[in-house]
Amino acid sequence: MNKQELISQVAETSGLTKADASRAVDGVFDAITSSLSSGNEVRLTGFGTFTTSQRKATTGRNPRTGATIDIPASTQPKFRPGKSLRDAVN
Repeated sequence: MNKQELISQVAETSGLTKADASRAVDGVFDAITSSLSSGNEVRLTGFGTFTTSQRKATTGRNPRTGATIDIPASTQPKFRPGKSLRDAVN
């Protein structure tokens, strides 16, 4: 499912127009993104938890040339599914 299919599904199940559903989906994505960039977690009971984790700097190798490269430290988003979501998928 891509974003447009998600918007169509939200519009169909909620009775909203596609424009309103698009604004709602974009609003949810923006809220999650801004919360994670502030260092907070987003916990949606029954669905899952969005968090961030720190990756430390490492040294890697360019597979083509074999030269060593420095990979800088970064913050990565993570998602842990909730029990209800895991049960629905399995």
